[in-house]
Amino acid sequence: MDILGKIVQYRLERNWSEYQLAEKSGLTQSTISSWYRKNMLPTIPSLSKICDAFGITLSQFFLEDNDNATLLNDQQVQLLHYAAKLDSQQYEALIQFLKLL
Repeated sequence: MDILGKIVQYRLERNWSEYQLAEKSGLTQSTISSWYRKNMLPTIPSLSKICDAFGITLSQFFLEDNDNATLLNDQQVQLLHYAAKLDSQQYEALIQFLKLL
């Protein structure tokens, strides 16, 4: 698995710069950019902060794309995919909406 590539993928899906990811994760931008310059992997605590910023768990991060189908149906995967792109305020609004249904 290409961990750094997957971080970039999640970041670009949200149209975030490295700076925005740093702000949302609580890590410094220099830490994040050094992973790419030095071809280093983030530590588990750093990756956990990255996942928190993306609104996903470490388990979800490490799932391969085709693994989702074995855990969830297509509708659930689609819902999670869109929900993961929301900021915290949008996500909370979605949760409140779903509770009303």
